[in-house]
Amino acid sequence: MSVIRIAISELIGMFIDDGSLAALAVILILAVTAAIKLAALPPLIGGLLLLVGCLAILAYSVRRAVKR
Repeated sequence: MSVIRIAISELIGMFIDDGSLAALAVILILAVTAAIKLAALPPLIGGLLLLVGCLAILAYSVRRAVKR
């Protein structure tokens, strides 16, 4: 049973290496989607927000990894 648990843990680790990186990306996507749907934000602006937000999240994650 522990072999299966280890295999599942490794499989999840391949896709989600940094939990905070994944969580922040999901929060960003939800926020931009809400802004587009509820606040009538133009989709082009939403796309730019996603691009800038993802780059900022990636820079934050890299900076945290360097400190470790």
